[in-house]
Amino acid sequence: MAVCRHCFPRPFHKRPYDPAVPTPAYGVGKGAVIAHPQGVVELPSGTVTFLFTDVEGSTKLLQKLGPDEYGEALASHRRILREVFGTYGGVEVDTQGDAFFVAFPTAPGALQAAAEAQQVIAQGPISVRMGIHTGTPHIIEGGYVGADVHRAARIAACGHGGQVLVSASTASLVGAKRLRDLGEHRLKDLSAHERIYQLGDEEFPPLRSLHQTNLPVPATPFLGRKGEVAELSALLGRDDVRLLTLTGPGGTGKTRLALQSAAAVADSYEGGVWWVPLAPLGDPALVLEVVAQSLGVTGDPAEHIDANRLLLLLDNFEHVVVAAPEIGRLSRRCPRLVVLVTSREPLHLEGEWEYAVDPLRAAEAVALFETRARAVRRDFATSHEVPEICAYLDNLPLAIELAAARVKVLSPHTLLERLERRLPLLVGGTRDSPERQRTLRATIEWSYELLGEAERRLLLRLAVFAGGWTLEAAERVCHADLDTLQSLVDKSLVRKSGERFEMLETIREYALERLDLSGDENEARLAHADYFIGRADALAPEIRGPAGMESVEWLQTEKGNMLAALAWLLEAGYAEPALRLGAALEFFWMIRGGTTAGRLLLERAMEGADAVDPLAFATALFALSRLVLNDGEVERAHSLAEQTRRRSEELGDRALLLRSLLHLEWTTMLRGDLDRASRLCGESRELAVELGDRGPEGVVYAHLAVMARPSDLRHARRLYDEALQCFREVENDAGVSGVLNGLGWVDRQEGDLESADERAVEALSVARQMGHQAHIAASLELRGWIAADRADVNGADDAIGYFCDSLALNVDLGDKPETLDCIEAIGALATDASVAVHLLAAVESIREDLSLPPPSESRVSVEGQVAACRAMLSEKEFNATWDAGRALSFGEALEFTRRLCPPPQK
Repeated sequence: MAVCRHCFPRPFHKRPYDPAVPTPAYGVGKGAVIAHPQGVVELPSGTVTFLFTDVEGSTKLLQKLGPDEYGEALASHRRILREVFGTYGGVEVDTQGDAFFVAFPTAPGALQAAAEAQQVIAQGPISVRMGIHTGTPHIIEGGYVGADVHRAARIAACGHGGQVLVSASTASLVGAKRLRDLGEHRLKDLSAHERIYQLGDEEFPPLRSLHQTNLPVPATPFLGRKGEVAELSALLGRDDVRLLTLTGPGGTGKTRLALQSAAAVADSYEGGVWWVPLAPLGDPALVLEVVAQSLGVTGDPAEHIDANRLLLLLDNFEHVVVAAPEIGRLSRRCPRLVVLVTSREPLHLEGEWEYAVDPLRAAEAVALFETRARAVRRDFATSHEVPEICAYLDNLPLAIELAAARVKVLSPHTLLERLERRLPLLVGGTRDSPERQRTLRATIEWSYELLGEAERRLLLRLAVFAGGWTLEAAERVCHADLDTLQSLVDKSLVRKSGERFEMLETIREYALERLDLSGDENEARLAHADYFIGRADALAPEIRGPAGMESVEWLQTEKGNMLAALAWLLEAGYAEPALRLGAALEFFWMIRGGTTAGRLLLERAMEGADAVDPLAFATALFALSRLVLNDGEVERAHSLAEQTRRRSEELGDRALLLRSLLHLEWTTMLRGDLDRASRLCGESRELAVELGDRGPEGVVYAHLAVMARPSDLRHARRLYDEALQCFREVENDAGVSGVLNGLGWVDRQEGDLESADERAVEALSVARQMGHQAHIAASLELRGWIAADRADVNGADDAIGYFCDSLALNVDLGDKPETLDCIEAIGALATDASVAVHLLAAVESIREDLSLPPPSESRVSVEGQVAACRAMLSEKEFNATWDAGRALSFGEALEFTRRLCPPPQK
């Protein structure tokens, strides 16, 4: 059960009730329950009467009374309202700031509660407005949803302190005896005219409803965007903002947001708020004439507006943007006129304020989808696929509405599967929608048709980027000039974020279709691939050095582009550049994850590619061997390493030969052939000295140290020190981090836990500075064993925390051997004998399948744990549990272990 929010009131924070967010109910339909100060109570269902309250002038009252006195008054106010509402069967659905949302099973009960509450609180300093409305709301797992909740909140919002307003539906249930008819009013949710009544005959100022306006009545309620409405309302209330343009691509909801914001500030414009729809207009010369028509006048609209404070909403200006100077002149002639514009590009007028309308936030997008889905299928039940659907649609309101209409025939699961190609699916808008909004393709096409030839050509070529691009990349790949790129940003087809540019995926899909039809796709894709191959080649050797973090972060940022280029090269049959790119990314995949995907891509590139450049093939073979080893396939990795050595010798490429020898040393050692591994180390060191390369020489010393550790710790330490000196000379931070971990293991085996931990902490710092996830995981694993060795009571818990963090990183990296080491460590420390036996048996079996040797560091702990478990379990129980553990697959063992892990340590 969620914590009751009402039990922790926030007396000095006022946040209006948001009807787009379901109220916190638990259960569905009749019998749904809700968290409540008095415990858990049942929500009224069927015909329900809602009562909303809000304190008038709370900020001024706080300033007048001071925090202490205001806090006491507010607490008394809450207590009184709760007592009165409860007396008449009211259920407190939500409390936000000083506002109440209460549901009553009967309309007379709600009316009587409101009357009595107003009578009691009138004696205090707080003045409250109330709104009452009756309807048949939906109850879902999140609580009440639907238009009735919106209506009740809006009715309360247009009242004054001490006033109780009642909707026509409630009035029909209680009779008119105590009600005063205030006539028809338009609420600020832009709904149709609503007849509103007042409880009692007291005189109040006019209601805060819309007047002097032609704002259209939307067919559906406005959801979300509360923050944006507040920001725009504030801007429209400033004296220095006289032209405000909402920009964004088609389908982002600019019009709905502008309408809602205009309605919200209507009280500030005595001359009215007037909507000017420009989408149907074909001739820019007629813009001012349409403005006059919307105002209901003839001739020059400036003469009518004159000095009146008036708000004009010019909707869909992008296709008549050449008329922008006319709007500038109109604004100069009418000093109190404020112009609000929606357009896919700014007007570029003096004094213009630009407000970019982004797609919906994730929660708002989901709420919109669910609301629209229930409108076409009332029994629609949400699912975990809905957030994925919204994200796939860039959280664009139009795309979400079109997708939600499909739930009549498609489940969310099927809908998500079919969204691989969005544009053909997102059709079928309502018949009364503008033509350009009936399909997502038509919306984007509207913008595309307004572009010049140079803008169209650049837009299509930019679509080859996946995940964004830099200005340099656009210039190199697409021959972009800054002015044309800026124009695409202005026209909301490209977005800029920091130093990067990006395109919504819906727009990118349209542009890729057009690029394919243009016949230029092959050229654009090759230029894209060539640019990223060059960058990856240049950065690959830098990753290990002091600039490693910067290089890794660049590759991480551009990972989408790298994979897109590699996938296209494979599909188009360009084997050699595919091999080059895949091989260049090998070390990046090793330290940041993606080895399995990288391996599969490289294997595809190598199929039938032996006839291409032999050096490119041999280099890719080396990369593949390392990636295969990361998946735990020692024998295949060893075979590939042997092939790489033979090919590099045939090619006479001594640099590649040295790399292959170093890798072959490691695979040979993992196979248990330490004599040959030592001989290979000798060959590698000799070649490294000939080439004058101290980095590989350091790798040789590190490999020899690993082999020496089980039998001669002093010799291992000397070898590690030699390796550390080599790596520091060439500023190889990856080598430094790895060797520091090795020295930490030596310290631990010698019993110097303090020194071991210092080494591990330093290694961890170096690895984090360069973003080397594999070495971060190794350092955490070492710290885990150090914690386990310590005698303090928290040692085991701390150790398991470190192992779990290391496990998570190794899973992300796709490193099976290291993942198995972490699972084994957790099993060795588990206090539950059955859990320990399951994990240790699973690891033993999986290692046998992969031909992986067990690490020497954990041997004593594992053997001790097995012996302890045998003592705790009967022979029959132990054998049955051991057999069950050996039957676990890698995935099953991993999931079993994850359930044991605490939240990640910071």
